[in-house]
Amino acid sequence: MPVSKIKIARIEKDLTQKDLANKVNVTRQTIGLIEAGKYNPSLKLCLDIAKVLNKTLDELFWEETNNEI
Repeated sequence: MPVSKIKIARIEKDLTQKDLANKVNVTRQTIGLIEAGKYNPSLKLCLDIAKVLNKTLDELFWEETNNEI
């Protein structure tokens, strides 16, 4: 399983899941589920996370696809 782009960005900012959760007003468990791909966050939460991590939505949430023909 690939490492979440959110987790990488969070670690680059030296934030714990709890730190990020506090900054976007959710629980640490919510951040853990988002990073694990088991929770689909609202657009507002995506925007809040991107702002805290100083990233664009594309950088954090765009899924790369392998379109082989």
